[in-house]
Amino acid sequence: MIIDADVHLSPLREYETNMNAEMLMESMEEAGVDKALCWVHRPYIRSMLPEVQRYLYESSKRYPGKILGFGWVDPRLGQDNARDELHRCLYEYGFYGVKFNGAQNEHMNDDPEMVLPLVEEIARCNAVLALHTGADAYEGTHPHRVRNIAKRYPELKILMVHMGGAALSDLSASAIEVAKECPNVTIIGSDIRARSLLKGIREVGPDRICFGSDTPFEVMRAEVAKYKALLQGVVGEEEKELIFHKNISRVLGIG
Repeated sequence: MIIDADVHLSPLREYETNMNAEMLMESMEEAGVDKALCWVHRPYIRSMLPEVQRYLYESSKRYPGKILGFGWVDPRLGQDNARDELHRCLYEYGFYGVKFNGAQNEHMNDDPEMVLPLVEEIARCNAVLALHTGADAYEGTHPHRVRNIAKRYPELKILMVHMGGAALSDLSASAIEVAKECPNVTIIGSDIRARSLLKGIREVGPDRICFGSDTPFEVMRAEVAKYKALLQGVVGEEEKELIFHKNISRVLGIG
């Protein structure tokens, strides 16, 4: 089994890379992917987020067991709007958790006024937190901000998306350091250099790394092939299963 733990979905045709649910099903079939953990592809017009999020929810109902819905909250829409969206994601839609992307939504991932009150609610309801962690917004999404949250909420399950990559340079050394220090952090190794990923597997362990493609920004079948080639001769079959599906299943609490 393969679960892709980083996929963006949208019904809008704003960008060349936008992918709807039907296109995703085709990509999954081509790549041999069984399930996809999906959050939205951020809309160009911020206020359209609820519409795109609703589409993700409806798609998860249309393709049960294939599309695993995960929320996205933009704190820049204001605390009231952000809290309303968080409540929809967790209580109405039943998503597995909520993601913050300080790079695309222009905020610090651990902002004490905009973000932490929302993280508090995620922790309180035992959902999962995902954080875009990359060098594309060096200060706002630096791995040390993941550490700040992980230490503050040690029982909160956190997905560190991109492992400090998502740019020409990467912050993988810091991401690895944070993951080793914080047992509640699991890495999604999407949009990260191959050598950095291998170092993460060696130093953090194959039980803390999840496969992710960052589709549609990357090509799902190519990312699956890359992972298979990278892991060959590096880890055994049991460790491959951890990386390809068991780790993310454990974090999400699915069988």
